[in-house]
Amino acid sequence: MMVFAQEIATPNIEWSLIWPFTVLALAGVLLITITSLVPSTRSGAFPGAFTAASAITAAFFIPFIARRINDTTPDDAPGEFYVLSRAIVVDNFTLFITGILCIAVVLTAFLLDDYTRREGLEGPEWYALVLLSASGGVLLASAEDLIVSFVGLEILSIAVYVLAALHLRRSESQEAGFKYFVLGALSSAVFLYGIALIYGATGSTTLTGISNALFVPGVNGGVPAEDASLLLVGVAFLLVGFGFKVSAAPFHVWTPDVYQGAPSPVVAFMASAVKVAAFAGFLRVFLYGFAGVSSEWLPIIAGMAMLTLLIGAFFAVVQTNVKRMMAYSSITHAGFMLIGMHSATQDTGTDILGSSAILFYLFTYSLTVIGSFAVITIVGQRGDGAHDIDDYRGLAKREPVLAALFTILLFAQAGIPFTSGFFAKFRVIAAAASDESYWLAGVAMLAAAVAAYLYLRLVVTMFMVGDDEADAEEPALAASSVGAAAADLGDDAEAELMAVERLDIPPSAMVVLAVSVIAAILWGVLPDIGNGFLTDAANTLTQLR
Repeated sequence: MMVFAQEIATPNIEWSLIWPFTVLALAGVLLITITSLVPSTRSGAFPGAFTAASAITAAFFIPFIARRINDTTPDDAPGEFYVLSRAIVVDNFTLFITGILCIAVVLTAFLLDDYTRREGLEGPEWYALVLLSASGGVLLASAEDLIVSFVGLEILSIAVYVLAALHLRRSESQEAGFKYFVLGALSSAVFLYGIALIYGATGSTTLTGISNALFVPGVNGGVPAEDASLLLVGVAFLLVGFGFKVSAAPFHVWTPDVYQGAPSPVVAFMASAVKVAAFAGFLRVFLYGFAGVSSEWLPIIAGMAMLTLLIGAFFAVVQTNVKRMMAYSSITHAGFMLIGMHSATQDTGTDILGSSAILFYLFTYSLTVIGSFAVITIVGQRGDGAHDIDDYRGLAKREPVLAALFTILLFAQAGIPFTSGFFAKFRVIAAAASDESYWLAGVAMLAAAVAAYLYLRLVVTMFMVGDDEADAEEPALAASSVGAAAADLGDDAEAELMAVERLDIPPSAMVVLAVSVIAAILWGVLPDIGNGFLTDAANTLTQLR
């Protein structure tokens, strides 16, 4: 009796096109393996250095892939390669987002390096989770199938759920991780149910198949004209899932509590890399897969943008905890990005303005917010508990350089001229005005004006304190900081903390601050730097429709 082996068909994988994703994913696993086999590498500089080197290596492949994409496609066509049986698409948009994620990983690794030593929580798990989360973000940004989008979203999120709860000496950290996990699991379930409904309506989960079914009814067995209710409910569920991840109102309620309780470097990663990756998936799915029914969901995007802007701006100004302030600030920035998404979806000929606006905003905001949380990490000191606005009072006298750098970053977030934030906001508002969404542009300007009060309030707190008043307040401030930290670390640490009169500013955090501030000024004075890469990504995003 002869048995013939049947050849199993497997997809042809061009590894050279997905090296950034592969490096980030394998680096996380490799880091855990190395530190398990060589225990001496678990502490010290090795985990942070390995993480930063891995992200830099992943970014190293980006220009080579971009050159291959642009050299093998006509000038008037979007350059793209499909990988893994068309489950993943690699184009200029994917590479742009991947570049931002790699930068965020490097800067987060620098922040974590000192933070974990300071808190007595050294270990490779922090860095491995950051690498794995970033790999999920790359997968989400490049997904051509809704199932792959869901997988990328979960890889991105689950690692951050754990990171939020990883400060084992702070109950607030565990609370933040638990809240984020419960609400995140709910949003993931809604997202997955939306995928099921869309499959029922169109007969496909691929973005190409969904798009074809919408433009050519019946291609995949579904007839959207007859199954409109099923399709639109599925689209609504996906809006909920993505809205949660980008902190868009009314799905933003988790953000202030999680930002306040999670470790500060983790919040820096959440506010930059996680938000960037979530918006990338949001844009790809809706601008490509659901472009055929954009008239149905575009008003919802506009409403979400308006609500997000107003809630973020007005709730921020009444906060007294700086991390909660930054949480509502992050919500406000999400509103500006939603306006860019709204403009990128228009068929008025101004879609390229919206596409370039949101991509520029994602890039500049991610760097600015990481730098801001570098300052918050430093001021929080041991115990990561000194985050009340009073802890920043007189900071300019105690640490003038730190206060000056933080001021530049706050001005960038406020959109002050000659900072990157000014051009980011200007581009978004200009795109909204160009497609005649004047009411959105008006709400954006109102939100920017209100939010400016928040940032100026922090600047005034740091600088506008007289010498006599600062001298009188410094002992009280020291006691306040000690009390917040000692509550988490125990009475034994109080004497040690009282002996420290000035903030401990590690070199690694200063590197992060320097990169963020230089970027805020550089792209504020010369906003066209790297415009070719940005334009290629924006053109790809526009042509997805």
